[in-house]
Amino acid sequence: MDSKIWIAFGHWYLLVLDVFLILGVYFFFRLPKEMRANSNYWLPFLILCFIFLYNNFAGYTNYNFEFKKAVNAYLGNTEFPKFNLWLYNITRRQIQVVLYLFLVKSWLEPSKRKYINWMIYAFIFLALLLQIFGVELMYLQQPIIYSIGANMILIACGLYFIGMITTDNYLNSNPIRLVSFWATTLLLFDYSITYIYTVSLFYLYQVNPTFGASLGGVVNVINLINTSALLLLIASPYLSKVFDKEPFFKLNY
Repeated sequence: MDSKIWIAFGHWYLLVLDVFLILGVYFFFRLPKEMRANSNYWLPFLILCFIFLYNNFAGYTNYNFEFKKAVNAYLGNTEFPKFNLWLYNITRRQIQVVLYLFLVKSWLEPSKRKYINWMIYAFIFLALLLQIFGVELMYLQQPIIYSIGANMILIACGLYFIGMITTDNYLNSNPIRLVSFWATTLLLFDYSITYIYTVSLFYLYQVNPTFGASLGGVVNVINLINTSALLLLIASPYLSKVFDKEPFFKLNY
């Protein structure tokens, strides 16, 4: 095997994501057709597939440096051709934020879902505005856009926990037996812990690349733990002795 391929795609992080995707595909397509059409299952599966795709595409950009260099040059980045921040800015820091907002929205009572809709529209508008006018370039660190997205995720998680202590449907359930509770908690933990690191990523790699790479390994572990919650959401029907159905199961779009 070409050593470059192994270096690009043989990283332990990508290998774990490969296993997650295989398990996700297995559990999802074993579900009855009506369950696969429910957002409790197809939305986590969609996010899992999306995370797998963009991380492996990142591996490809590391394998094909000329391609990465050409994309950077097209975007106007000739100073740092080895970076693929443009990919993570578009995927993890923008599209993935919107997908997670939709996921948390599916667990909220209908009266609170409109707040998530407003946040999604506002985030998309502000992200486009900041990039179109060059306030934050696509190929560089985007602390403003990331901060807006992360704060919206944290607010959405807050709405979930507020609903858990104020809504009868949740008050009558055991939070420990709800996958949504664990998924929201991990999501909250993920975006809280990685907040400072992500905002200072470009600076860290310029000043101390070794330290930045070490912190990146910690962030990868946190991301994998959060991603494992998506797998749990998909597999939850097979774990009925451990988890209960979500209180708003029948109200999801």
